[in-house]
Amino acid sequence: MPALLLLFRNNRWFFVPYGCTLLIVGTLQLLYSQTQLMQWVNARNSPEADLFFTYATYLGDGAFFVITCVIMLIYNWRIGLLAVASFAVSSLTSLFLKTVVFSGSPRPLRYFEHSINEYHLIEGLDIYSYNSFPSGHTISAFAVFSLWAFIDGRKNRGWFFLLLGILTGYSRVYLFQHFVEDVFVGSLIGTASSVLVYWGLYEWLQTVRLKRKL
Repeated sequence: MPALLLLFRNNRWFFVPYGCTLLIVGTLQLLYSQTQLMQWVNARNSPEADLFFTYATYLGDGAFFVITCVIMLIYNWRIGLLAVASFAVSSLTSLFLKTVVFSGSPRPLRYFEHSINEYHLIEGLDIYSYNSFPSGHTISAFAVFSLWAFIDGRKNRGWFFLLLGILTGYSRVYLFQHFVEDVFVGSLIGTASSVLVYWGLYEWLQTVRLKRKL
């Protein structure tokens, strides 16, 4: 069976619920505007959620990904190399899109500047104004968590890694840092980065494993 098909088949606990999530969120974006979706998310706030998502968003921070790469390199250099490659691909893609292709795209704070008093903002939170599309935190989160799902021997935990990615993406909208479309596309880029890296290095990894057995 081709390596790519095997990857999807072995990780169906990640890809099936992820596909359903994409279908639901994609449909919502066809039915409602980005403004309506932002208003829906923003209106559902609480002090507990403010605290939770303020910290949950760091799961998509570049520093978290770097720490993950270092831990993986120490644990298993082959797996660590996958993490480093995924980090490089996803980070460079994010940087190129945010600063070159869609440079200056307004974030919610800028887009709603004339009606900002109607929205819930967390006091003391540093909210940015530009380079909204796509969400870099979401790209990083889905790159690292999809990779964790791919290398985890217990494949039925794939849904858990997906949940971590979803919570990170949702936090970006909740914190008024991004629109839903930024997060939606960010999840696709992050996941695709790890898929391409894992697929591209699959044969090499198999060769290394075989040589170690000889």
